[in-house]
Amino acid sequence: MKKLMVIAAMLAMLIIAAAPATAQIIVQEGEQEAESGDVDQSFEVSGSGDNSNQCAGIQGVSNTGNAQNQIDLIQFFSLADDFEFDEVGSDIDVSPESSTSCDQQVNQAASASG
Repeated sequence: MKKLMVIAAMLAMLIIAAAPATAQIIVQEGEQEAESGDVDQSFEVSGSGDNSNQCAGIQGVSNTGNAQNQIDLIQFFSLADDFEFDEVGSDIDVSPESSTSCDQQVNQAASASG
């Protein structure tokens, strides 16, 4: 009976000693940082004179955004061999269009004397 208790105690110590080796802690940290600036746009159109003609189509375009996409993935004791991700892209598309239509005329009053 003593031998059985000694064997049981040794087996219990072996299990306790082996437990930390089988227990694994997995930590994954993902970090994305982005900086964006301020937008300050100013436009000035001027014209002067007795016979001036001007047609100005002004368009200011700016983008201060940041396209970010991060996927954290851990493959640990997994049966999967390959991972596929659909529609995970980040796009910033700036496609401005400006249409300026100018109807320029000369309206001049004329007088003839004679």
